[in-house]
Amino acid sequence: MPPPRLRAWPAVLLATGLLLSGCANPSVGSADDDPDAPVTLRFWHGWSEPGEVKAIDKSVERFEELHPNIHVETTGNVSDATVNQALRAGGDKAPDVVSSFTTNNVGQYCDSGMWADLDPFLKKSGVDKKKVFPSTLLDYTRYEGTQCALPLLADAFGLYYNKDAFAKAGIDRPPRTMSEFAEDAAKLTERDGDRVERAGFMPNFRLYQNSPDRLFAQWGPRYFDQDGKARLAEEPLTRQFYRTMKKLSDAQGGYAALERLRQSFGDEMSRQSGFMTGKLAMHLDGEWRGLMLQEDEPDFDWGVAPLPVPDDQADTYGRGYLTGTVAGIAHSSTHQNAAWELLRFLTTDTEQVVSFANAIHNVPSTKAALTSPELDADPAFRTFLRIARNPHSQALPPSTTGGMYVTAFQDFSYSVEAGKAGDLGAGLRELDRQIDADTLQAKN
Repeated sequence: MPPPRLRAWPAVLLATGLLLSGCANPSVGSADDDPDAPVTLRFWHGWSEPGEVKAIDKSVERFEELHPNIHVETTGNVSDATVNQALRAGGDKAPDVVSSFTTNNVGQYCDSGMWADLDPFLKKSGVDKKKVFPSTLLDYTRYEGTQCALPLLADAFGLYYNKDAFAKAGIDRPPRTMSEFAEDAAKLTERDGDRVERAGFMPNFRLYQNSPDRLFAQWGPRYFDQDGKARLAEEPLTRQFYRTMKKLSDAQGGYAALERLRQSFGDEMSRQSGFMTGKLAMHLDGEWRGLMLQEDEPDFDWGVAPLPVPDDQADTYGRGYLTGTVAGIAHSSTHQNAAWELLRFLTTDTEQVVSFANAIHNVPSTKAALTSPELDADPAFRTFLRIARNPHSQALPPSTTGGMYVTAFQDFSYSVEAGKAGDLGAGLRELDRQIDADTLQAKN
């Protein structure tokens, strides 16, 4: 199952941010409709892989059986930019219910008013969101008190590892702390002179899913203070993170040698990817990768575990980075009550959430679904369920600039790992100033 929601999308995020910045006055819809009256709803989503589209279509069919008065027209493979243009224009062709793979943009959806506030619908239906959804998932579906989205399945990140390589190196279990991580990575690294033939773990941020924010989540950082000001320079964990990543890199030959190896890998979704070809002994990835490995049948035994944590936070082991799909109601919809019935079914109905999660091999997004005995019993998948339930697992905080602050953090991190950032403290202070300036501009 290709994971479209999980790739790094800097250009797309910026483009979406520019689109949303001009959307302060979205078309106005209404919640005066009768949800029991005959109606046709338009549901736009981003799924495009045949199995995923089949799964979402089956979900809609189940909903229509329960609500025979509501017909749902679905449109798939829709980008955030297309959705936002349609919502800005409004009209009869605009969607009523929308979903997005980009949790980073929730701050803009809520702040711009283009996605309707869901709290009145939740209250009217007697849905206690704090009892239904894990707190981390709720955090990335609201912004400054506005709940404009709900979680629609989630993704958790963990550590895939080559069991055969571990056995050959005499390592009996996956590393749990960053010190163990560096030690094991060094043992697993294979060299031919100065050339790295296999990395224990590739820390370079441009590798596949290795976005620095995903790795940084293991430290549990705070990106913003209570006033919304960037605080990466004053956050001591930021420096710890960069120091640890450098130690991990140096233990395996250094950034340049690892970068040469990275550039020899095939596409992330191909059989020539670094982990599939045995050129990576450990690899950061999401829950969908297990299903792909089962289908591709690599010539080594593999396992999955949580990513290691800092040594002084050993009690948080089991945590990971979380993200996922979010869904909401278009503010421009004139059928918001009927739209709420669809959204409520997709996001809160336990049987539906479990069935959908099993079908596309994603993590369920409600507390009840996460503990359902009907979930896929595959041990690798269960590891990600535990990561999702871990109270220390972290998602990125929403911002009115969407993913602009994430892109800025990524760009700075690329410079740091390549040794081009200069004075780290000065660079971080400048990064904070840039993020704050972008936030101020977005709010004005």
